[in-house]
Amino acid sequence: MNTKKNLMEVFQDEAPEVARAFGGLIQAVSQMPALEPKVKQLIYIAIRASQGETTAVTSHVPMAKQAGATRDELKEAILMTTTVCGIKGVASCLIPALEAYDNVD
Repeated sequence: MNTKKNLMEVFQDEAPEVARAFGGLIQAVSQMPALEPKVKQLIYIAIRASQGETTAVTSHVPMAKQAGATRDELKEAILMTTTVCGIKGVASCLIPALEAYDNVD
């Protein structure tokens, strides 16, 4: 049995007040009305891909797909990172993101 905690679980255990405040910030930004949820997810994925954060990218792929993002939109969002950050995001995140997309029901 895997008992290893993820970052958010440790964050909540070690600094519950800060974790709650951070959660409130995420909720407030997520609920802003100007951008559609699909666009917000694609932006988030692109930003995290530009940082090479594969785990964050793949964990948000199902949310993007559920919000209506196509495989091509996901691919393009990640490829857009090359114009600002170089190939890092594409090299580390494109394949895992597409595989995650293909495995979402």
